[in-house]
Amino acid sequence: MTDDLSNLFDNNRRWATETEAREPGFFSRLLQQQTPQYLWIGCADSRVPANELVDLLPGELFVHRNVANVLVHSDLNALSVIQYAVDALQVRHIIVVGHSNCGGVRAALTNARAGLVDNWLRHVQDVRDAHEGFLAGLDVSLQVDALVELNVLEQSRNVCRTTVVRDAWQRGQQVVVHGWVYGLHNGLLEDLRITVGGPDDVGLAYDTALALVKQRYRQAQAAL
Repeated sequence: MTDDLSNLFDNNRRWATETEAREPGFFSRLLQQQTPQYLWIGCADSRVPANELVDLLPGELFVHRNVANVLVHSDLNALSVIQYAVDALQVRHIIVVGHSNCGGVRAALTNARAGLVDNWLRHVQDVRDAHEGFLAGLDVSLQVDALVELNVLEQSRNVCRTTVVRDAWQRGQQVVVHGWVYGLHNGLLEDLRITVGGPDDVGLAYDTALALVKQRYRQAQAAL
């Protein structure tokens, strides 16, 4: 093992040079302002690089990441990100993105112990427990990804319930909350059909998306 990270600086210089050559004045324009239309709340997994997945440049996507893409009302870090994104940056879309074969979700599903993070994953276990009967009816090979999607729906609903988003809706600001999942196996994003543009839409959007997730996994179970 070496403590020399010069290769990362080399990569950075090459990236900056290529970016400036491709778009002259890019960094000077970026310095003036950031005007992203999207807030991405995703997993910290290194295999899920937010900007690259949707082919957006720096300044076009505001990003918050944590283990298993969790949004809970006691997490002042995540809530502060949402508040800044909605109130200061005026983002129009908040997208909660999980990914297949998520290690954090797998650990929550199987009660695997990893240390301090176990306390954080208790939030995902709450989702697991709420859908225990459904998950128990699935083959083990389907359970992790099913919980990944259930977790996305739950965290998307949590975003809708934050004071920041509710206040934005109350004053007529357009903010739409979405739930997506990314497939590590194919590089594709999938819309889980929870799309919420106002407080009156939350319950129906969640219930509809939940029914679609369960239907899809029951069909997958039947095909095994």
